[in-house]
Amino acid sequence: MKETATRLDRIHSAGGCLARACYSGFAALYLLACLVGTPKDAASLWLILVAAAVNAAAVVGRNLVAWASVVAVASALTTLFLGTAIQPDGLTNPSVFAEIGGLLVVIARTVWRAHRDQLVPVALLLGAAVLLIPLRWTLVTAVLYTAPLAVLVAIALGVGLYLRAVDARRSRSLAAARRDERLELARDLHDFVAHHVTGIVVQAQAARFAAQSGAAQSTDQLDTMFAGIERAGTEALTSMRRMVGLLRDAQNVDARDGDAVPMDGDRGATTRPVGDLARVSALVAGFTHPPAALVLAPDLGELPPEVVTSVHRVVQEALTNVRKHAADATEVRVTVARADGGAVEVAVRDDGQGRGRRLPSGGFGLAGLSERVEALGGRLRAGPRPEGGWEVVAVLPGREP
Repeated sequence: MKETATRLDRIHSAGGCLARACYSGFAALYLLACLVGTPKDAASLWLILVAAAVNAAAVVGRNLVAWASVVAVASALTTLFLGTAIQPDGLTNPSVFAEIGGLLVVIARTVWRAHRDQLVPVALLLGAAVLLIPLRWTLVTAVLYTAPLAVLVAIALGVGLYLRAVDARRSRSLAAARRDERLELARDLHDFVAHHVTGIVVQAQAARFAAQSGAAQSTDQLDTMFAGIERAGTEALTSMRRMVGLLRDAQNVDARDGDAVPMDGDRGATTRPVGDLARVSALVAGFTHPPAALVLAPDLGELPPEVVTSVHRVVQEALTNVRKHAADATEVRVTVARADGGAVEVAVRDDGQGRGRRLPSGGFGLAGLSERVEALGGRLRAGPRPEGGWEVVAVLPGREP
């Protein structure tokens, strides 16, 4: 789908796998030391087994809620059994520290990742399992250690809630960026339809005027006139169909996410003219740091107005990213050419290595751009070039030249 988003997801997934691998190795070595240095009685072996299960739940990638529920119940039952049947003296097995640490990690991950319906009961179960652990020994131990454990549980809950809030905020921002781009494109398509319908009305009025004036019209003149009306009507219907599909997709977006981006009344009141490639040329010509060059293929021909506007949007976003994140680039090359099947390919390539000035960015420009391109039936690719530098390439549907 979106290659840039997929690449970022892979990076995040690789970082998570590395963190889980490091934690797993540390926990395994610690529990192995506990196994070697403690008595080999049944209670000690069971405590090590429970601690191992808890730490396995702390690093599991799937079915986290199920694992969390199982280890919480196992820890609580272990506490009940040891506290009532065996009642060991003192902290005879250090694996309890691994068990407590693993439960705290499971609490943070569960609060972070669990579904809202499962969050509260599973978090309460895990927190109770941690707070009950001191009851395995004596009431004095419980009094001494329950309060510090409660503080640790609160910290784990806070970490999980913070990470959950960060993900929710990013999801809302991403949805808002997509909705904003959809509404922007819908406004463009509305202008295009108005443009085409105006052309139909003008040509129809010209035909009526010619008929009322009594001027004889040849067959070729009538055919040219009606062909223009037919072409404008077809283009208007195509643009309207795309707009309706876009608005139908927008119904699947949560309204609260869309409200994250305020609407500008002045901006919404303006009507923009239909774009052309001259706007793209002016945009590239005004980009001088680093210098940018535009290459327009001679066989482009007449492009649909929504495609031309999307070409302008792609070039604008790509040049903005060059200025923000590739200050070391020495040149930027912008090309607009025909691709296979009559499609239009717009590419913005630079030779920067990502060094130098790095300005703040919301991080959703390419997401919104991809939403626009895909709404038109095209595809967007952004990533590093094999020879160095960065490129943004969009392939848009277009009429044959």
